[in-house]
Amino acid sequence: MADSPQQESDRRRPHTPPMASPFLEFDLTTEVSQLHGETTWKTGQNARTLVKYDDFRVVLTALQAEARIPKHQTEGRISVHMLSGHIRLNASGRAFDLRPGSLLALDQGVSHDIEALEESAFLLTIAWPGRAVPVK
Repeated sequence: MADSPQQESDRRRPHTPPMASPFLEFDLTTEVSQLHGETTWKTGQNARTLVKYDDFRVVLTALQAEARIPKHQTEGRISVHMLSGHIRLNASGRAFDLRPGSLLALDQGVSHDIEALEESAFLLTIAWPGRAVPVK
């Protein structure tokens, strides 16, 4: 049964606050709940960029059990900080089993893929060297 326009609207992400500011504060439990309530959660994964500067990003990612993110790489260095669940990240010929409280950092250009072994949420941080705009 299709959702009514009001139900669909209720699940959409509300107006996004600024992602670059002198300070940003988040309740990650609430943020993960919002990701689970959006229609894109039906695809098995959902994400929201929380912080966005020219040289730095923080992305909250939620995955359903058995969801996969295929092999890819980034120009910047990354870290994966587990909030909940269990993922397996494959990189550099190794399998990293990440659980809540785990933090993994990868250098720029390292190919990796991810499999959610159970419903999971993590913070992905990306830092690009040399992209910062000088402060005047």
